[in-house]
Amino acid sequence: MNVSTTTIAQDYADYRLIAPLSMGFASVAVIIALIILILIPFNKQLRTVTHLLICNTCISSILYCCSQSNSYVYLLFFPSYTSDISCKWRAYFNYMSIVAVVYSYLLQAISRLFFAVLSTRYRWLTSFKAHFIMLIINWIIVLIIPLPAILTNDIYFRPGYLCWIPIKFMIHIAYSIIAYYLLPVTIIVTIYIRIYRRIKRSAMATTNHTGQRKTSRDLEVLRNIMILFCIYILGAVPSVFYMISSIDILYYIGIVSVSLAVAVEKFCSIVLDREIRKVFKRGLCQSTTSVMPMTINVNTTTRFTA
Repeated sequence: MNVSTTTIAQDYADYRLIAPLSMGFASVAVIIALIILILIPFNKQLRTVTHLLICNTCISSILYCCSQSNSYVYLLFFPSYTSDISCKWRAYFNYMSIVAVVYSYLLQAISRLFFAVLSTRYRWLTSFKAHFIMLIINWIIVLIIPLPAILTNDIYFRPGYLCWIPIKFMIHIAYSIIAYYLLPVTIIVTIYIRIYRRIKRSAMATTNHTGQRKTSRDLEVLRNIMILFCIYILGAVPSVFYMISSIDILYYIGIVSVSLAVAVEKFCSIVLDREIRKVFKRGLCQSTTSVMPMTINVNTTTRFTA
């Protein structure tokens, strides 16, 4: 009994160190995601299908950061709240937010496939209407995939632990790894290999300047999405290894690494996307220059009245 109490106390001590750090990175990610969500609708040049899907990824990232932070709040500040049902629902939203982020990148990959490979034969696939339909289907899938978290009894309240699947339920763990990560990542990589080969063939066959510029633009968008996706996946690697190995240090690293990866990914979304970067810089310049005339007028008035 004393050993159990000591272990729980140690777990709480570890979370008191790690959870605030993870929540700090999550807060940074939410702020950057909100900036992107404000920039895109209010700038005409950003109202494109590509940026619509970037908004979807930002919403998914905000959902992830909020759901994880909510779990930390329950663990640290409401340890006496021992409801298994509440724990199941927290787990569901945690897993749903993970699925939402990963599958938002799958949606971007499918969209790039439409533009780079299928647009000449099926032009309607590149329309806003087609992408809105895909978004609806995507979110239905996102809501369905994590349902085992609440339909099974695998997840229950454990003192000193977040509401995740215990390692002993290996079938549920295997399902999570395959459905949340392995399957979408495999499809994404397969799609991008297909797109890359198609773009390279088009580049070799194209001689006019317009065609070369389009090919260059397609490669740039493809590169940006892959960089952002790889950042997020690298953040999730410690958590996946923990599910396989049960090494505690990987669990604690994973708590911080995913939130850090989301924050870095959101920052890189602004840096890598040329249009968002231009609008962001223009907004900063306008906010700076709007202050300057006030200072000049005050100085000028002071000089004439002296």
